[in-house]
Amino acid sequence: MSAHPLTGSVVAVLGASGALGSRIARGAHERGAHVVLVGRDEARLSAVVEGAAVVVGDIADAGLGDRVVAAATERHGGLDGLVNAAGVVAFGPLLDTDDAVIEELFLTNALGPLFLLRRVVPALAQRRGFVAQVSAVVAEQLLPGMAAYAASKAALTAADKALTRELRRCGVDVIDIRPPHTETGLAGRPLAGTAPPLPQGLDPDAVARQILDAVESGRPELASTDFA
Repeated sequence: MSAHPLTGSVVAVLGASGALGSRIARGAHERGAHVVLVGRDEARLSAVVEGAAVVVGDIADAGLGDRVVAAATERHGGLDGLVNAAGVVAFGPLLDTDDAVIEELFLTNALGPLFLLRRVVPALAQRRGFVAQVSAVVAEQLLPGMAAYAASKAALTAADKALTRELRRCGVDVIDIRPPHTETGLAGRPLAGTAPPLPQGLDPDAVARQILDAVESGRPELASTDFA
């Protein structure tokens, strides 16, 4: 795993209008990166980093990666990194979870990132870049009432671990990130169900800093226990 200094780099941030993604994008910008902001809400994206390139779209759209690469290339000549902070959550027993909810969990948390990487990795390989994907603690610590959500995040982590070896051949590093519960507000906006009682979550500013530190220092993963 190589270090990836952010100064002068071009980094796309998925989910950049969210609580964590926006902090990652601003933090990368403050460290000298040119950011490409990707998400579903154009107005919120435009407010994250003034003047940054914006790509409006859903990670479940298989063609989104092509548009991300095109925007990064048109504005900055290429792409050095991708941080995927997009995600959705649902709560409740599997038997009470609608098929459509299970499908959306996997489209957003697992299948969409794979669609995206198929299209983005060739551009990253040209610059020996990196991919950092925000999975979740539930990929390590499986809990009842969160089976579908945990399965979607575990699938993402499994893909990251395989791609760490697979993409080494083309010079692209993969970082799997599994933070504990973080105060992003996501648990209050589930696709279905109600969040169980949760302890005080991590500060999203601190989590964003640790993610960017991991990119710059060349860490291959951030497990839940790596977060203070």
